[in-house]
Amino acid sequence: MGMMQEFREFAVKGNVIDLAVGVIIGGAFGKIVSSLVDDVIMPVVGLVFGKLDFSNLFVVLGSVPEGTARTLAAMKQAGVPVLAYGNFITVGINFLILAFIIFMMVKQVNRLKREAPPAPPAATPEDIVLLREIRDSLKR
Repeated sequence: MGMMQEFREFAVKGNVIDLAVGVIIGGAFGKIVSSLVDDVIMPVVGLVFGKLDFSNLFVVLGSVPEGTARTLAAMKQAGVPVLAYGNFITVGINFLILAFIIFMMVKQVNRLKREAPPAPPAATPEDIVLLREIRDSLKR
């Protein structure tokens, strides 16, 4: 029963729950960034580079059966080994965008954090004040 108690204490700690919420929100945020890259940025990049579609860039590593279309989906469906470097490019762009957005968010949060005002100096104890007065009067 000791292990179950220890696990329960671990699971209900604030840090574990915060981490779980962060992972869930991060997964949803990743989907948003993937959609941004796939549906907004990549078509514009493709338009600039001559209607280039990164998701369909691949190198065939095996023999292609006759009648198979020269698309990535058709190659995978036919079981032909392919090196799909276009997907890698898309994932790399997703990562760069996600990293930039997170950088900007952290930068803004750090900017919004206000430094705590310096604590007022602690009041000098009365005995120290009296000793200083005696010292000053002896100097005269």
